[in-house]
Parts: sequence; C-alpha cells; structure tokens
Amino acid sequence: MTATMEELATSLKGRDFLALVDYTGEEIRYLIDLAIDMKKRHKAGEIIQPLKGKTLGMIFEKSSTRTRVSFEVGMYQLGGHALFLSKNDLQLGRGESVWDTAQVMSRYLDGIMIRTFAHRNVIELARGATVPVINGLTDLTHPCQALADYQTILEKKGQLQGLKIAYIGDGNNMVHSLMMGGAKLGLHVAVASPKGYEPDEEVQQISKENAALSGGSVHVGHDPKEAIADADVIYTDVWASMGFEEEQEKRVVAFRGFQVNEALAKYAKKDYLFMHCLPAHRGEEVSEGVIDGDHSIIIDQAENRLHAQKAIMAAIM
Repeated sequence: MTATMEELATSLKGRDFLALVDYTGEEIRYLIDLAIDMKKRHKAGEIIQPLKGKTLGMIFEKSSTRTRVSFEVGMYQLGGHALFLSKNDLQLGRGESVWDTAQVMSRYLDGIMIRTFAHRNVIELARGATVPVINGLTDLTHPCQALADYQTILEKKGQLQGLKIAYIGDGNNMVHSLMMGGAKLGLHVAVASPKGYEPDEEVQQISKENAALSGGSVHVGHDPKEAIADADVIYTDVWASMGFEEEQEKRVVAFRGFQVNEALAKYAKKDYLFMHCLPAHRGEEVSEGVIDGDHSIIIDQAENRLHAQKAIMAAIM
C-alpha cells in the first residue's frame, strides 16, 4: 500500500539518517522530491525556515569541504544554527565514550551530524542520542552524497526507475551508498572494480535483495566495458579514499584499465551523464576530457548536497 505524503512526513520525524538501506524506496523518493521542491523555492527567493531556533551539532573527525559548507549553509537557510565541532574540540579525543557524548549533546542540540571513520561510531552515537543523527560519511557509507546524486539524476533524466548507473573503481563507501539507494529506487547498478577491491560482500547481498523487490538489479564484476555498456550514468571516485592514501602507489598499478576516459565512455549511451563525488584526481581515475566535457554534471551534483541535506534535516529534525 502506498503511503500518503503526510504519512511519509510523519514517519520521518525523529528518525536517524545513517544509511539508505534503512529507508524504503518511497521514503528516499520523498526526500528527493522534497529536496527538489525546496531548491526551486529557494532559487525563486522564498525563505523557508522550518528549523528556526534549532541547532545542529556537526562532529568532524575527517576533514571536509562540501559536507561542512553545505550543512552549515543549509542549516542557516532553514532558520537554524550549525555548530562546527572538530575532534580537537570534543572530549572524544581524550577518551570520553561515544555514548556519553551522545547523551550529553542530545540535551543541548536538536540534531547531530557526524563525519568519521568507523561506521560503528555513527551507530553507537545514534544509539546513545535522543535526537536525530545524520551520517555525514563513514568508511562504509556516504548516504547524503548518494541522495544528492539520485536527486541530480532525476533532475537531468526525468526518471530514476529503470535507468542504468555504472560505477567504475574502488569498492568504497560511495559505491556502497549508490548500490543501497539504487536498489531501493529500481535502478540497474553495474559495478566494475579490480580484483581485491570489490564492494563489501554484505552490502552487495543486501542491495541485490532490495533490487529484486524494486525491479532493479545490482551486478558486480571486473570488466569496466561490460559495466559501462549502455549506461545512462557513469560514476567514478578516487582510487585511494581518505584514510587509504598510503596505498596510492599500489592502487595506481591495480587500477590500470579502470580510468573513465573517452574510449571507455563510448560504450555508454550517447546521452550519458558523468558523475564524481569530488575531490577528483584528473588524469587518474578520470580523464580531463570526460570530467570537464559536455556530459559532466559534477558541479550540479555538488550543489545538490546542499538541497538534499536541507531536505533530510527538515524532514527528520
């Protein structure tokens, strides 16, 4: 049975936003549609402040450009206030437990966003907190980015269900969230990674199960040409994600043949979109011709981090 917009809005209040797999396809689409609506209204000059007087605490254990700026600006535009908290600003860095931090911060704040390494830290924070917790990125998932990405695809293509998105590269947090979200939304997600760098097995299995219910599919292999064949969207990310920089030289060797360039892109549909969550290493995972070419929508997807996260905050806080 399809839920009404009012039922969806009510069901999201007070929820954590830790991974897209925790949300139904209907709920994810609701957030995307809300983001698009809020974006249009903002660009038309309308002031929308559902979070007036509310405060978001932003814990950063990993450095950030887009996450910090988009959450801070988004909270301001929604009428609230965002508080930047680095690991040096908190007692977490001196051994205070995540549980105690969550309990105390819940007495001060209306929501908490955390960008950290271990996914278990986000789960523990959410268990201890009595206010909504948003995952700004962990080593396992990056749900805010994936939500913004699917918003961008919908804006450009006019649909999501049935489209094919090809991800070429490291089986990291980014592809995990793309798989989880794509599976829920009925897309066909094809992944090509070098042997030994595939996405997490459990994430693959869960995504495939969800895709079977939505009419989508998830396929993981090692052939970039096969993955990219007839793709509507091509997506890639850096070969060495944050925390894996010491593996850079080893990965450059392992990822030979996985660069998204003009020759590889020819296997996709003629009107393919190119996406990258940024920061990008031009000449490494993607050629300059592709990332700076006519098919690239990387700046649009970066902008949509602001709008997608505003939708998340407005919906759950």
